[in-house]
Amino acid sequence: MAKEKIIGIDLGTTNSVVAVMDGKETIVLENPAGKRTTPSVVAWKNGERIVGEIAKRQLETNPDSIASVKRLMGTNEKVKVKVDGKEQEFTPEQVSAFILMYLKEYAEKKVGSKIEKAVITVPAYFNNDQREATKVAGKIAGLDVVRIINEPTAAALSYGVDKKDKEQKILVYDLGGGTFDVSILELSEGTFEVLATSGDNHLGGDDWDNVIVDWIKDKIKKDNNFDVSKDKMAMSRLKEAAEKAKIELSGSDSTTINLPFLAITDNGPLNVELELKRSDFEKMTANLVDRTRKPIMDALKEAGLKASDLDEVLLVGGSTRIPAVQKMVEQTLGKAPNRTINPDEVVAIGAAVQGGVLAGDVSDVLLLDVTPLTLGIVTEGDIIAPLIKRNTTIPVTKSQVFSTAADNQTEVSIVVVQGEREVLEGNKVLGQFNLSGIDPAPRGVPQIEVSFSIDVNGITTVTAKDKKNNKEATITIQNSTRLSDEEIEKMVKDAEAHKEEDQKRKEERSTIIRAESLINMMEKSITDSKDMDPKMKEQSEKEIATLKEMIEKKQIEELKTKLDQIEQAASMYANQQANKAATEKEDDNNDGPIKAEVEEEK
Repeated sequence: MAKEKIIGIDLGTTNSVVAVMDGKETIVLENPAGKRTTPSVVAWKNGERIVGEIAKRQLETNPDSIASVKRLMGTNEKVKVKVDGKEQEFTPEQVSAFILMYLKEYAEKKVGSKIEKAVITVPAYFNNDQREATKVAGKIAGLDVVRIINEPTAAALSYGVDKKDKEQKILVYDLGGGTFDVSILELSEGTFEVLATSGDNHLGGDDWDNVIVDWIKDKIKKDNNFDVSKDKMAMSRLKEAAEKAKIELSGSDSTTINLPFLAITDNGPLNVELELKRSDFEKMTANLVDRTRKPIMDALKEAGLKASDLDEVLLVGGSTRIPAVQKMVEQTLGKAPNRTINPDEVVAIGAAVQGGVLAGDVSDVLLLDVTPLTLGIVTEGDIIAPLIKRNTTIPVTKSQVFSTAADNQTEVSIVVVQGEREVLEGNKVLGQFNLSGIDPAPRGVPQIEVSFSIDVNGITTVTAKDKKNNKEATITIQNSTRLSDEEIEKMVKDAEAHKEEDQKRKEERSTIIRAESLINMMEKSITDSKDMDPKMKEQSEKEIATLKEMIEKKQIEELKTKLDQIEQAASMYANQQANKAATEKEDDNNDGPIKAEVEEEK
């Protein structure tokens, strides 16, 4: 019986690619149009659903077309189209599933057997929602998504699978149609370990296209006093012309944009013919190119590397063909990018290699990926306790013991967050669940173990367990984050911008919690010790009153000093008591032998 094939799919914003391993060789499968890339476009005409090249050709004439749906993955947004004259709504998962069904169908014809399993790639900065949505799309399409891997990681896997004996540090610069990622990997003895990842989940080739679209619109407005943006059909043609112009400018110094009969104005048909020079295009898009520089530097910093430490720089995604992008990468890293790989196909090939690993066709490759954002829980005072830091290798499980914040608390609420801030504000709440049935006890006594597990697909499970009675509760983070494309990058930037402020708030809250714990302990000591020395009791009550006043007035620095003084005095008192006890014990030990000697003499 032939071994079951596991296909690799690059489910892209603009185009998708499917590949498979045949023995030790990876093959990119052609679609029915004879092309190796398939436009990620779905349309309906006369009640029939069409996908790929044919659907893309109808984008400018068919209003019931959907493109770039990847940017909606993991959100609640729905796309409305008319099917057989009736308006219907589709989720991003459903639309993605239509694309995957098409890829699966022609892959089966090429392979000659039924395909049920796939490895699908996603941007490195995709969160739990987006990854889970991708798996759901696969399931709808009839595919068991056996692994989700990051696109830059897949590219490095494709590049290095035949270089396993060579130790290398590789930077992958992945600029696709809708997303941008940078990943740094270390390749050593067949192990591909991701050291760091960074990116901008709302930046891609579409943005370069939009710059040209806006330029054409402004020209039309200036020359013809006509607002073309109100004409949906005309805008579709503009978008297509812009993409074509961008591609042509990668190989030419200028291009002509020719759009006859673009629209009907009060003065008759609108014919557009414009020349766009590459130099002008580069000026117009310089800010976009520059936006990709910071993630490069951030990834190097996270990996603890300098640009000179890199052995290879790989360019992935069709938009890396833009000369200004290539020039910036070379100038930033001081190294010419490797141009031996096909930027459109390398991700799907890497996914197919991973499929080969899972199918047992490749036995000497190990892939170690990372999580893009820090995961933790909210503790008292809205302070975040991070359990898994960003850029931690996955799969991973981390645990930490916490306790209750009030006496006799029988239930705790676990709020799971994602982000880089040290306080709740600015982070994203992924989910929340309660652990009930905790045995009543003074605050700080119960031991609640919280465990985070991230699987190989980057999907998170959180468990809270009472270590005394073994009661536990669990949540799997699925389709609950609802992070927008901008939010992920904003989280990292906000964390940096508010670092000092967050640290101050964290120290302030930690000091107050420290004071409240000390007050609780001192009050308990006064209540429990009935034979306490009156002077000590009076002093303790005075200290408690002082601490409470400082907390109320938020005199944090004075409070910290006071706490240090009290704790130092308590430590000295404890040492004195210990020394006194040791001296008394020593005296007892000395009395014994002396007394014995006297008795013997008698």
